[in-house]
Amino acid sequence: MRRLAQPAWTLTALLALLALSAFLRTRALDASLWIDEGISAGIASQPAGEIPELLRQDGSPPAYYLLLHAWTELAGTSEAALRFPSLVFALLVIPAALWAGWSLFGRTAGWICAAAAAVLPFLTLHAQEARMYALVALLSVLATASFAHAFALRRRRYVPAFAGLLALLLYTHYWALFFALGALAGLGALVVAAAPEERRRLVLDGALAFGFAAIAFAFWVPTFTFQLEHTGAPWSSPPPAAGLVAAVALAVAAAIFVRLGVDAGERRALLALGVLAVMSLGSAWVAARVEPGWALRYLAVLVGPLLLLGGAALVRIGPPGVVAAAAISCAWALHVDPGEKSNVAAISSVAATSLEPGDLVVSTQPEQVPVLAHYLPDGLRFATPLGPVADPAVMDWRDALSRLRTTQPELTLAPLLDSLPAGRRVLLVAPETGDGRWSAPWTRLVALRSDEWTLALGADPRFRLLQREVPEARTARTSLRLTLYAKAREGRHEF
Repeated sequence: MRRLAQPAWTLTALLALLALSAFLRTRALDASLWIDEGISAGIASQPAGEIPELLRQDGSPPAYYLLLHAWTELAGTSEAALRFPSLVFALLVIPAALWAGWSLFGRTAGWICAAAAAVLPFLTLHAQEARMYALVALLSVLATASFAHAFALRRRRYVPAFAGLLALLLYTHYWALFFALGALAGLGALVVAAAPEERRRLVLDGALAFGFAAIAFAFWVPTFTFQLEHTGAPWSSPPPAAGLVAAVALAVAAAIFVRLGVDAGERRALLALGVLAVMSLGSAWVAARVEPGWALRYLAVLVGPLLLLGGAALVRIGPPGVVAAAAISCAWALHVDPGEKSNVAAISSVAATSLEPGDLVVSTQPEQVPVLAHYLPDGLRFATPLGPVADPAVMDWRDALSRLRTTQPELTLAPLLDSLPAGRRVLLVAPETGDGRWSAPWTRLVALRSDEWTLALGADPRFRLLQREVPEARTARTSLRLTLYAKAREGRHEF
């Protein structure tokens, strides 16, 4: 059994990787929040006891939001404060990857995994995002390594660790279900390959681990079922064919990797991790073809198996593999992050000086409301094409697509404008939609409603244009434009 030694140089090298990674992952820590981060901040701002029930409107499990709630109670809700937990999780992936690779495949593999984790652009992006993906990546590394130790190398003390980590992963992101399916397939491959006397023990340990995770998650299943029926991911398009190609390529690579193991234990570990990765990715792709729910950030659940498979394969190739690992790490370290994710902070600061309590903020993209509410002054009223917003901190995704299909300016916008007293102001916030990111069912409809509402408000003679702001450049996620009106006179207007 390999043991992770702790000489001074090991600690020094690890601290150097952490310092480099911290430098790379704090350059945009205080940048403007974007839609999903505003949703995180809004949900985390609610009382802790209300968050699980509130998530019936959102479509996510509760672990990350409860953790973020506890943290923001202490640290506040600035951009850096909201993102700090993600930064910590991303940095913790480095020692986790070092331990995982070293304990499974040797010291050099451990350092390759740690170096890759330190500079991986995917983690650099999500270390600076107030979302759960850095935590998912950390849990993925720990759960994957525990799975390999418990079932491939038969270190049975890791069975409870894997069970607990899998349960926590399920409560953090639903793509953990695909990870669990992949792990079950990996266990099945090990059972088939095992000697007859070992198969019964493998099945028993698997039943204990997966059974515990299933029982733990069962408490959340009613909420998950409701979310699956009423929220889903209407903003998502079907997965690209590249996802299936990647799964096939990974299957071929994994079949080759198995032959690189230096002993039977390594070969079993590589077999289990290969099946885990291929089945996780493949089942996610198939499920997203049936019900759209695909996003590259969800691939955080595969960080563990892919890091470990890559580290093991590169070190077994020999010196060329180590050189390739160094070259890849250097290229990743030099990777330049895209610019601002959103301009919502900038446009909010422009609008804030012109708005007073009681004024109306109309966002034609409903999910922008929580992040707008985060930046704009208190006391404003919010509305979207779905109608007036009762709680601007929360986006209600329940049957949102079907509700948005039935809305029309004369049914939703007209009553809002009619009820507004003369002298009040209306801030219209609409997304820039002239690129390829607006092709999903939800985003296509948002673009249509944005055009309709912009034209309707601009044509209303009761309102006087005060200000119009258009972004100078597109941002990485969503660019917003604002138009400020004042209601000059009372009366009703027919659309």
